[in-house]
Amino acid sequence: MADTGAGTGPDTGPDTGPDTGPDGNGSGNGNGNGNGNGKGGRRVELSEVPETLLWNLYMRAAEARRARTVLDDPKAVELVDRIDYPFEETFGAPTPLLAQGHALRVRTFDTAVRAFLDEHPDGTVVTLAEGLETQFWRVDNGRARWLCVELPETAEVRRALLPDEDRRRTLARSALDLSWRDEVDPARGVLITAQGLLMYLRPTEVKDLIAGCAERFRGGALVFDAVPRWFSARTMRGEMRTARGYRTPPMPWGMDAGELPKVRTAHPAITDVREMPPPRGRGFYYGAVAPMMRWLPAVRNLRPTMTALARFS
Repeated sequence: MADTGAGTGPDTGPDTGPDTGPDGNGSGNGNGNGNGNGKGGRRVELSEVPETLLWNLYMRAAEARRARTVLDDPKAVELVDRIDYPFEETFGAPTPLLAQGHALRVRTFDTAVRAFLDEHPDGTVVTLAEGLETQFWRVDNGRARWLCVELPETAEVRRALLPDEDRRRTLARSALDLSWRDEVDPARGVLITAQGLLMYLRPTEVKDLIAGCAERFRGGALVFDAVPRWFSARTMRGEMRTARGYRTPPMPWGMDAGELPKVRTAHPAITDVREMPPPRGRGFYYGAVAPMMRWLPAVRNLRPTMTALARFS
């Protein structure tokens, strides 16, 4: 699976924090619209779920270009400028609210990885279907090992744009093919991330993947995100579209916030599952409203995505 766009649907609420500087509208620096640089760039052709890795990259870069950004991600900006792909024609212009929401979700994963590396500086981070995620350049400590597990078509794109290094390599294999676990040395600690992946799987596949991680990596942990059931249902009906007509691929697996404890039933080795709240963001909505929503049962499932950490015994 490619890194996918949980949070692809439009968020609600005003982004009232004004931005300053010439890039305050979130558009691309230099080329004016956040698109790739056209004929001079590396052409990327993907479709369906794998194509969502480009949406994720586009949103991160749009937020990273802002003067008051919540995500410092120059590598994402560099990639968007290098890739020959019609970002704006496909996904529409990046809205500040949506780009910031995606970036805050990304920072939640970054927080989990940094905490792991603080405890296990020589450990291994396994990223399942991260696509063109640039987390390595944001949080790497210079010692840990990184294994990126990607479908063959996305592995080819990732290797071309982000070539493997001594401590970071890409494995061309489906996350559902649990033989990827044989490529991981668990001796110094393991953290697995599944950012924007599980919602694109069937419920039985989600359970089997989580159980497979818990069974093999005792003492490790899994960071994942989920969309609520209403969001999943809308994608299954084909109702999630951008103004330019791009349709979010179907997301068969949805989970409401109150169902989070059920994740423990996937395997006896899962000892704890808890939500990881995103950091406060810019403006009234992400600075005040969004942080409160998770505490209010009547509205907490209105959030388009939720990030959680599962620990293994």
